[in-house]
Amino acid sequence: MNADFDPAALKGFLANRFGDAAMTLERIGGGQSNPTYFVDYGAHRMVLRKKPAGRILRGAHAVDREFRVLEALASTDVPVPRPVLYHAGAEPLGTPFYLMQRLDGRVFHDCSLPGLVPAERRAIYFSMAEAMAKLHAVRPDAVGLGDFGRPGNYFERQIGRWTRQLRESPSDRIPALEAVADWLPQHMPADDGRVSIAHGDFRLGNLLFHPGKPEVIGILDWELSTIGHPLADLGFCSMTWHSTPDEYGGILGLDHAALGIPSQREFLDHYFAHAVPTAPLERFHLVFSLFRFAVIFVGIADRARAGSAASADAAGKSPLAGRFAARAQEIIQGARPWSGS
Repeated sequence: MNADFDPAALKGFLANRFGDAAMTLERIGGGQSNPTYFVDYGAHRMVLRKKPAGRILRGAHAVDREFRVLEALASTDVPVPRPVLYHAGAEPLGTPFYLMQRLDGRVFHDCSLPGLVPAERRAIYFSMAEAMAKLHAVRPDAVGLGDFGRPGNYFERQIGRWTRQLRESPSDRIPALEAVADWLPQHMPADDGRVSIAHGDFRLGNLLFHPGKPEVIGILDWELSTIGHPLADLGFCSMTWHSTPDEYGGILGLDHAALGIPSQREFLDHYFAHAVPTAPLERFHLVFSLFRFAVIFVGIADRARAGSAASADAAGKSPLAGRFAARAQEIIQGARPWSGS
């Protein structure tokens, strides 16, 4: 089962809170995320997420922030698992952790949605847009999250952060990525003052769908959430139409109409039909999302070379930085449509 803690310690912790019962524990997921487990304890069906053991970057793997946003959204119409408890101490599991409700449903990592009929695919994409609109409609201060992120221009801060990370990388320079880094601050839209809870990694693979209906029942993996701009999530989610099937299961190059998948324009229109009025998505937002993703892959490649990557296939992902940078440059130069089909 490969737990990074003593299961007996967890059982003792749960017994103190829920009484004595049988426990089963199963590790799930992997990659760069916080260690995650299914926990069945008596009648309680839960998911446990904990901070990894060992040395980590400051501010990374902040499971307290994950729990805080789930707790804040529990009273809204945003579909999230019900939070159960947060434990800040190092004992009994070695690092802080939290428990949340386990929901039964489907997770789709391949955005072409194999095995479904066209009508189901279309409905799933539109449900994704509606779930994102519900999240962005929540006023952070109304749910106690007014201090969940820094004030000021979100995109200005993000461009600075990811450009610094790129320039500090020991990897060989990628000319296309450097060009995009220079382009972004010169084409950033004026700050419209719009703020929302930004998920930070809003995509199909981080959504849980009803077992039998094309309906989002849970938004998962909140480790990158903050106060930001809604168009950051929308631009990131839109990368699905600009990624090929071998790039995290994208749909670029597929016959969307035959599959029943909405065009990017249809998806954006559906989001805006359900969203609080905001500025339109612009070329900048998609270029920024591609740039951010490319820099993330530069970092993964750096960790693979240093022997500290969490994912076994991290080294094989390094070419993706150049591919996403080139795609961003094509959009900048007008060689690729950015909001069409």
